[in-house]
Amino acid sequence: MQSAPNPSQKLPLSGLADEAADQIEGQIAAHRALGWNRIELRLIGGKQAGCEVLPETEFERAVELLTDAGIGVSGFASAIGNWSRPISGDFQIDLADLATLCRRMQRTGARFVRTMSWVRGDVSLEDWRDEAVRRYKVMAPIAADAGIVLLHENCEGWGGLSPENAVEFLERVDHPAVAALFDIGNTVAYGLEPWPFYRAVRPFIQYVHIKDAKRNPAGGKSDVFTYPGQGDACVGEILADLLATGYRAGVTIEPHVASIVHLGGSQSTPEERFDSYIRYGRALEALLG
Repeated sequence: MQSAPNPSQKLPLSGLADEAADQIEGQIAAHRALGWNRIELRLIGGKQAGCEVLPETEFERAVELLTDAGIGVSGFASAIGNWSRPISGDFQIDLADLATLCRRMQRTGARFVRTMSWVRGDVSLEDWRDEAVRRYKVMAPIAADAGIVLLHENCEGWGGLSPENAVEFLERVDHPAVAALFDIGNTVAYGLEPWPFYRAVRPFIQYVHIKDAKRNPAGGKSDVFTYPGQGDACVGEILADLLATGYRAGVTIEPHVASIVHLGGSQSTPEERFDSYIRYGRALEALLG
């Protein structure tokens, strides 16, 4: 498929293309169709790109294909501290992932890795917070030595419960190798107001994910995801403010329209997944353009 020109040069555009296709070839095809030259790696063939479950040979093949296609790696969306890992779980798993990530990120030249602050499990709120902070204080020097930045996402985890928690978490960790990844749509998806959350974490933001969702009329979490600008997450307004305040690091789309990785994938056909991803990218370009 012939690449289309990117009408917006305001921000480098990237995407979690495992929502477009499982295999790296389809992910590359989606980005070539959009005319984008950056990708954020998460799953390749259903395997986490940032841990040893994806063998080194498969990772190297993916890097070679990306290089041949002229596509750089904007970052990695890791499983460190994510929705599948309780705070009472084995921290050595996260540390092993971090060791692999350091090596693979240096290989691709990526600087940012998405992380979270674990799910609660059967512990008190205070113990959850304190252990999550302790773990980041262990990981931060490792990341710094490798020249990478741990980006804490407002998602599952103590630091994603509220804007106050997010700020407190980052201030308690207090390390230059730890910053915020602001996922715009996660606010509404978790029953929170987007604008207050954004304003609270704006000083800490080093990268942004694009997602949009409709509010749950009953309050609380929502799984009604939309194309950017069609939901209640103030995507357009927040992007405008980011640009007005000097943000230029880039954005990654995480559509959740036809495929939601953490809910077990997609009921859509491969064609529907691919086409919705392209449509999502074009909708973002329209907002920025």
